[in-house]
Amino acid sequence: MLPSLAQTVVVDMSHPTNHFVPRETLGAGVDRIAAEAIDKDLVQPVLEQTLASGWQPVTYRQNTELAVEAWHWNPQGTWSDRSDASGKGYFTGSSTPTEMLRYSYGYSLPRRGFTRNDGTDNVGFSRLTDGDLNTFWKSNPYLTQRFTGESDALHPQWVVMDLAQVEQVNSIRIAWGEPYARRYVVQYWTGDDPIKAVTRGAWQTFAQGVVTGGKGRTETIRLSGAPVGVRFIRIWMTESSNTCEAEGADKSKSGDPRNCVGYAIRELYLGTSTDDGALHDILRHTADQEQTTTYVSSVDPWHQPSDLGSTKQAQVGFDLFFTSGVTRGLPAMVPVAMLYDTPDNAAAEIAYLKKRGYPISYVEMGEEADGQYMLPEDYAALYLQWATAIHKVDPSLRLGGPSFQGVNKDIEVWPDANGNVSWTARFVDYLKQHGRMSDLAFFSFEHYPLDPCRMPWGTLYDEPELVSHIMQVWHEDGIPADMPMFITEGNLSSAASETYQDIFAGVWLADYIGSFLHSGGKGVYFFHYLPLQMEPGCNSSPGTFGMFTIDANYQIQQPLAQFFVAQLINLEWVQPGGGEHQVFTAKADVPDGAGHELVMAYAVKRPDGQLAVMVVNRDQQNAHRVRIAFEGSGLQQNTFAGPVEVSTFGSAQYQWHPAQTRFMAHAENGGQRTIVPTSKGWADPDGPIVHTKLSASKDTMYDLPSASVVVIRGQIGAP
Repeated sequence: MLPSLAQTVVVDMSHPTNHFVPRETLGAGVDRIAAEAIDKDLVQPVLEQTLASGWQPVTYRQNTELAVEAWHWNPQGTWSDRSDASGKGYFTGSSTPTEMLRYSYGYSLPRRGFTRNDGTDNVGFSRLTDGDLNTFWKSNPYLTQRFTGESDALHPQWVVMDLAQVEQVNSIRIAWGEPYARRYVVQYWTGDDPIKAVTRGAWQTFAQGVVTGGKGRTETIRLSGAPVGVRFIRIWMTESSNTCEAEGADKSKSGDPRNCVGYAIRELYLGTSTDDGALHDILRHTADQEQTTTYVSSVDPWHQPSDLGSTKQAQVGFDLFFTSGVTRGLPAMVPVAMLYDTPDNAAAEIAYLKKRGYPISYVEMGEEADGQYMLPEDYAALYLQWATAIHKVDPSLRLGGPSFQGVNKDIEVWPDANGNVSWTARFVDYLKQHGRMSDLAFFSFEHYPLDPCRMPWGTLYDEPELVSHIMQVWHEDGIPADMPMFITEGNLSSAASETYQDIFAGVWLADYIGSFLHSGGKGVYFFHYLPLQMEPGCNSSPGTFGMFTIDANYQIQQPLAQFFVAQLINLEWVQPGGGEHQVFTAKADVPDGAGHELVMAYAVKRPDGQLAVMVVNRDQQNAHRVRIAFEGSGLQQNTFAGPVEVSTFGSAQYQWHPAQTRFMAHAENGGQRTIVPTSKGWADPDGPIVHTKLSASKDTMYDLPSASVVVIRGQIGAP
């Protein structure tokens, strides 16, 4: 198609909207991956090719929290209960370096109450409806008065049952463990889904659902006279018996007070009672995810050696992480497990890293508490205990969180006594009420803005507003304007699909990074840094979070669109290293007639004195030509003048061909087509970035090929 008429990109130099240092700001993330990938990605030449993308600092992602597992960051350590040879209970990793930590693993929690959540997928099950009275769910002891220093009523623990459809209910039977609830209420939900749509409905207490003198053991409660049609049931517990295990297969001999606080339930039964007192149970009791689904407020991190999960997937061991070269020797953001761990284990981890002399930039506290359905007051109570323990090791460490899942709107939870439903606002309020806002040095969240199965080209137009809007939401919730805001994990969507390999993904990446920095962000981490095997995505299409396609031996076959755009951002738009960059507002005037801007622009002033403008042409079919003008701060429509470097990457440099059956013609077959099936897509052409130099003047126009990212860099001069 013919280029459209020339338009203008105007850069407002009046005042910067942000400033940043690339080696502190533009990074990437390393997560739990196949142990085989760890062995083959963190060596040459794969590592060298990965680093060529230009990403600087690294954040270590902590995946075991999502899987409701306890993290043994060091396989060597001690158990709280040493009553037998192997030990069990609460594990604390050794802070003394004794061996090379190459891998670390997660241990499933035997006191789990989730059937599934946003991290477990099809792995594991709840002990509340598993049909076994010898197993039980238990809440996190660190959310009790013994550890929080405040009434248990301020941290109510809860269980929700999802009956899958509306059922008639008038009775519940609870087989309590120890400790049990003395005070609790049984409620039903009046709206849609109380887990996914927390403000579209309310919890209503059954007419006879208030218990103020619970006795434990097995209690059968008639909730109402006539049966009530319900789908979701909640048990809301506010006072514990604070009694220890007195019977059962799990009787504790350690005298550990953590066994004696919170709430424990062995099995739940629900249905209708007849006049003879018999309960006709409608729950499904099975030790798999076909059971009646339950959700819980928290889980006790108690476990034992036999709970070690698969070792095929692993977190990178800290020693390998810091010595392999993947961090470039720069300070790294490290996590501590918090939702299913202990403050002692977190403090030991930090002590270990300090003894090794590994540089730490920030410590992220826990992983995706919102995806674990944890109320903000509970997360905050844990946060303060962990912060106290970590700062005893090193008072100077900068801590933050909560590492939200990738969302585009405020995270809402069931209303508190004041009707406040904002997770972030209530988290901030808790810290303020306890005089501990200084312990929150940064606010972190993830960014996966698009539905992996619904990414038409037009969704590209949404990205700048999506990222700027969610940051504004966090500020409105109470995050101070001067608090660093980090996206510690981000990409197109939460599930890889073949769209990740298309030029679409590269165009999106430029818009995402540029708009985040323009909106005041201080750190952004591309996910996933290391090359990974293709995996099934939408419609079974193969996809990868990484920047490369690889063979079965993890050797890189092709760089993908996001690799080239990463190079444009990290090596052309910004000046790599420790120099400060200033961000300025840039605006184009290339609309599509439907209210969308086809061209976006992001401008930085580099420490070498050059101005660099990254221009994103989101028009997938048409090229455009633009002039670039600078105004404000005494400038009167100045332009680039003199030598200018232009780096271009677009649909002319890169074309992704999806996995499909290919037809090839062969002369020896009389021109008949031969069917050649392919299981993976491929890129052709596959780069490189096109670099050109020109001498600019006021009349210079810059070409923006269709679906492209173009970086224009030079000095400002008079027209």
